[in-house]
Amino acid sequence: MIKIDIVDQEIIKDSNRKKIVQLLYKKKELTKQDISKELEISIPTVTSNINALIKEGIVEEAGMAESTGGRKPIIIRFLPNSRYAFGVDFSLEIIRIALTNLNSEIIYETSMDIKGFYNIDEAIRKIEMEIKHILNEKKISIDKVLGIGFSLPGTVNEEDMVLEMAPNLKIKNIVFKEFTDILKLPVYIENEANAAAFAELTLGIAKEMRNLAYISITEGIGTGIVIQDYLYKGKNKRAGEFGHMTIVADGKPCNCGKKGCWELYASDRALIEGYCSRANQKKVSLKDFFYKLKCEDPIAKEAWESYLDYLAIGIQNIILLLDPHYVVIGGKIGQYPGILESLKEKVFIQNTFYNENDIKILISTLKENASILGAALLPMQKLFFIKRKII
Repeated sequence: MIKIDIVDQEIIKDSNRKKIVQLLYKKKELTKQDISKELEISIPTVTSNINALIKEGIVEEAGMAESTGGRKPIIIRFLPNSRYAFGVDFSLEIIRIALTNLNSEIIYETSMDIKGFYNIDEAIRKIEMEIKHILNEKKISIDKVLGIGFSLPGTVNEEDMVLEMAPNLKIKNIVFKEFTDILKLPVYIENEANAAAFAELTLGIAKEMRNLAYISITEGIGTGIVIQDYLYKGKNKRAGEFGHMTIVADGKPCNCGKKGCWELYASDRALIEGYCSRANQKKVSLKDFFYKLKCEDPIAKEAWESYLDYLAIGIQNIILLLDPHYVVIGGKIGQYPGILESLKEKVFIQNTFYNENDIKILISTLKENASILGAALLPMQKLFFIKRKII
């Protein structure tokens, strides 16, 4: 019984600390009295936690607040540059690395070109070298870094630290736990769409949302599903792989082994391939494509309309399956000014079950940074914030 009581006290102590830091993270500056009142924690408990956090350099005393009578209370200020975290985002052609502070502000960002087949060991060694360079450049001690979060395309088991399968990268069964010694920092992993959804819930447009589908459109398509504030991952932690639902029977062959997968028709890559095949061009950048579209190039317009048709079909399926309050579109595609109205029209046209008043389609405010910011949040939430809710 004594052991149970000790364990319970440790859990409560840890929970109180995380709640206090989380509150200061959100509010930036508060008095001890404010913290006590908002969290319903006693002043002595708040004081002992604040003293410990001051010692660790995570908060500081920042002068006196106004008082209606009696002693003026001391303002406690959250210090976002007291700790840092790395986010690493894997995609088909590049690996992005970002150093963020506790406010999720990107302090430093770089990228590495890795086209074609991945040599994961070589990639990790390059990441380790880049991390050393960044910390040296910014004069940050490694003991101020909470860890590295990886945003990965494909199916991820974050508990076992395994990237089970990434069809577009042509890699599978990669055990990230083995890289902790090389990188000399705690390592965390997450599916890129789930990482992006986590970032949107914490930092972006989805802060007040409880039920949503976050659709990450990159070289492929992934979906982060949030149900009643919980990130839904499913029994085998593979929920949300909507990029591999069949929308064209016996369609194009996919890297996953199936045919007609949604991402073959509605990803960034699909849009560019659709344009190039029509224009008889070998390659064009997404930026150049949108410039052509802005200039009302007829071939670009035709490719865009066809692309939106396929994108809308997939979104209609997701809406019918999940009935979310919101659908959030993430990735570079969302930056095109005309996408939202055109997409909503196609999603809700001749839709017996839903109209645009039933379900809101929104564009991510974090844009292409959602997944890398979500990755950088992983070390922070593990050590400082209340644990993510996952089902």
